[in-house]
Amino acid sequence: MQKTISMPNVNLPQSVQRSSALKPIGLGLLIAAAYFIAIPLVFGANGYLLNVFTTMAAVSFISFGVWLTFAIGRINLAQAGFALIGAYVTAILVSRLGVSFWICLPLSGAVAALLGGLIGWPVLRLKGVYFAMITLCITEACRLTALSFPALTRGAQGIVDLPLPGELSLFGLTIIPAFEKGARLPFFYLAGTLMLLGLGFMWLLDTSRVGAVFRSLRQNEDLASSLGINVAKYRVVAFMVSCFYAGVGGAFFATLQQNVYPTTFQVLDSVYFMVYCFVGGLEFVIGPLVGALVMMISFELLHEFQRYQTVIFSGLMILCILLMPNGILSVVNRSGKPEEATNA
Repeated sequence: MQKTISMPNVNLPQSVQRSSALKPIGLGLLIAAAYFIAIPLVFGANGYLLNVFTTMAAVSFISFGVWLTFAIGRINLAQAGFALIGAYVTAILVSRLGVSFWICLPLSGAVAALLGGLIGWPVLRLKGVYFAMITLCITEACRLTALSFPALTRGAQGIVDLPLPGELSLFGLTIIPAFEKGARLPFFYLAGTLMLLGLGFMWLLDTSRVGAVFRSLRQNEDLASSLGINVAKYRVVAFMVSCFYAGVGGAFFATLQQNVYPTTFQVLDSVYFMVYCFVGGLEFVIGPLVGALVMMISFELLHEFQRYQTVIFSGLMILCILLMPNGILSVVNRSGKPEEATNA
């Protein structure tokens, strides 16, 4: 007769629980203070650098979705394709139907997530390089689709002169005023808000039971299935969340640039989203943010080298990955355990 072994419930002291919960909260407050207060005070008069930080925050938000697919053991190169879908959804709804940007922003993510679920259900059965190649083809298919339906997307001409976001009001109370032409700070703050919300949700997801299931899929899907976990369902859920991040990020970039073309997001962008995760550290939720910050700041610092800028930058990235294969954050948290590092 088979015996059932029950594991004892271990209750951590309240001080330990409180300290473990305060760590990410303190880190989030530090990031918020640096982004929303320090950067505008120091670089507020420099519009170019504000644009750099705005882009950094937006690509970090999109890269969080790529990090999530890494958490289930998949290499995702379709993020740029779903960002393009989100960009076109917002562009079409705003320019042709006059829908508010604040409605289009989450709606673009929802459309990208729905399409991601439909595509991901059969595709996520693949693993390794096969899944990576399929997702790469998805990105290219999205670009070709945008070119092939000019009646809807205007083809290679793109959709231009998109209106700026209007005011967001609730019960007659203005929460966010209308964006003014040429103003950079509103987009800077919006990108930072998306980045922090995306980071917060991803941390909550990673530290929840669902996050533990995702990590079990990365370790051994067969073992997870033998424990009663619906592997197919959780794979699709993770992919849909990833696509939602891409759709929202694409909608933001379409409005920031006030135009969208089939080449707005390409395969190279998917590669960059993936590299941000590698450079920051795949074992850390905040890894994509750190990777995007380091890579974009490094690229700007090398601007004086002009034509050698890309070559030097590529060499530094290769050197970084060789010396720190687990990411920059692995050096900071080298003494921590893997479980603790994942939730840091």
